[in-house]
Amino acid sequence: MSQPWIVIESISTDEGVLQLRRRGEGDFLITVGGLVLMNSRANRSELALGRLACEHLQISDRPRVLVGGLGMGYTLRAVLDTLPASARVVVAELNPVVLQWCRGPLARLTDSAVNDPRVAVEIADVAHVIRRSRRGGEEEGFDAIVLDLYKGPHYRSHKRDDPLYGSKAIDNTRQALKPHGVFAIWGENYDAGFDKRLRDGGFSVKSERPGRGGLRHVVFVAKPQPVGVAKR
Repeated sequence: MSQPWIVIESISTDEGVLQLRRRGEGDFLITVGGLVLMNSRANRSELALGRLACEHLQISDRPRVLVGGLGMGYTLRAVLDTLPASARVVVAELNPVVLQWCRGPLARLTDSAVNDPRVAVEIADVAHVIRRSRRGGEEEGFDAIVLDLYKGPHYRSHKRDDPLYGSKAIDNTRQALKPHGVFAIWGENYDAGFDKRLRDGGFSVKSERPGRGGLRHVVFVAKPQPVGVAKR
């Protein structure tokens, strides 16, 4: 007989009650409004996301990476495991309690990834961090931008004005990336409209479904193309 889920902590948010639940010693869930956002036993797409976003930076000098969304820290762990010791990683997380969980009961899942000296966590909207890092903005750009948000791109994303996946947001992201940067995005399912917006916004795009069998989420890997290069 399976063990029951125990609620460790609950807080109210604009999207419903956010909960951290535990079953046994090492099985965790994060839910909001009763919907499962993350399960600690289902992390292969998050690990693939972090690796694919940063594998081009393994021998780079002081690469700078932005991770949008902390979750349980698996994507951050994969990013750190792929990057060199000189890297600088900014994590933008909206909810401070998620950071507390990753420093507390969830820390053992990722060997305390958030406490790595390369990491700086901001309680901020990742869209704002991207906008302020556009060319000519107040901060330098990024060698990789990684979005691991539970609401990935989907058919309801507004084609122009969605703050993360719309055409304007894609242009902001392109301008916040360094010339050979990578934009990597987690998605629950493949979204053809988002793929097209990336290509129309000047990116080449590949998508992968990590693993075999079971529920296989999508990782989009987009790279900015030089001006005048045909879309592909």
